[in-house]
Amino acid sequence: MDEDKNSAILSDENEPTEAPRRSRRLIGRLLGTAIVVSTIILAYWVYSDLVFHPRTDDAYVRANTVGIAPHVSGPIVSLPLVDNQPVEEAQILFVIDPRPYEAALEEAQAELILTNLEIEGLARGVLAAEAELEHRQAEAAYADQYLERIRPLLADQFVTANQVFEAETNLAASQASVERARFELEQAKKDLGEYGGMNARRQAAEAKVYNAELNLGYCTVRSPFDGYVTNLNIAVGEYANQGQEVFALVDNRTWFVLANFREVFLDQIRPGMEAEVYLMTYPGRPFKGVVQGIGWALWQKNGSTVRGLPDVEPSLNWVRLAQRFPVRIILEPPDRNQPYRMGNTAVVTIKGDSSGRLAGEPSF
Repeated sequence: MDEDKNSAILSDENEPTEAPRRSRRLIGRLLGTAIVVSTIILAYWVYSDLVFHPRTDDAYVRANTVGIAPHVSGPIVSLPLVDNQPVEEAQILFVIDPRPYEAALEEAQAELILTNLEIEGLARGVLAAEAELEHRQAEAAYADQYLERIRPLLADQFVTANQVFEAETNLAASQASVERARFELEQAKKDLGEYGGMNARRQAAEAKVYNAELNLGYCTVRSPFDGYVTNLNIAVGEYANQGQEVFALVDNRTWFVLANFREVFLDQIRPGMEAEVYLMTYPGRPFKGVVQGIGWALWQKNGSTVRGLPDVEPSLNWVRLAQRFPVRIILEPPDRNQPYRMGNTAVVTIKGDSSGRLAGEPSF
């Protein structure tokens, strides 16, 4: 009787502890199943995101840089700039000593005045040559008429042969004078320089004035666009040479990212697709961009030519590494409070076209 009571007591004590164990096993199985399912879903999501939304952190912000070089040479007399300063379009960058070019302009203007006076004199010479030609033509016409009148009189001996010969000589001389006057008229017209209703002498002088005005205007160098001064290492008094770069401007009109994507992702990228860009300078701030194009060529040492022959290394890589091609992504206009800087490290994700769909991505 006592043993039965004891066993009954023990069984009653075990029953409450067995139920929590079963519950814990069930919860553990559910958690394990949930972890496995979550892992599968997460793996599929990561795979889909990588395949259909290519991403790279091998990307950098770029902008066009333009070297500023003067069109004329001379010492710099004004430099209202400091390095890394923003400038606006048409803002004065520096000024070259304009005095020699002012003198050249005055000289060209004086030459133009003298040329106009010379043209007036040559025009009068043309009028005089035309009048001389008319005079010589009239003399020749009279000599011809006189010869025609006295030649029939020779048969009746009203005139002598010597008179007829003299009239013929006068006619020949008059005709020669006409030809000389015509030649002098043509030469006077050539000296005048008129061609096609324009005067070449005046045009040449006006071109010298225009060139001198250009050179004087080139003394003041202005910014061709909105940008940023960079690499400014000059001061007032330094001599600037024509065509030699003084400093550079970073073009603030268009900013882009060169993102190097592995070639296995290139089939998923098309021009016009939207991209999301994160910059290390501004963490947590997404920037928008649009794919402009994908690079068509990479330089590779293996396969290059040496003296017209292919240079192929005698080796074989068993591990094939995917090449990276640059993809140019045009960024949205810069924010004044968060400006872009050339060389910013970027992380780029291709989001797709305007509908967010990538090439090859299934639609559901």
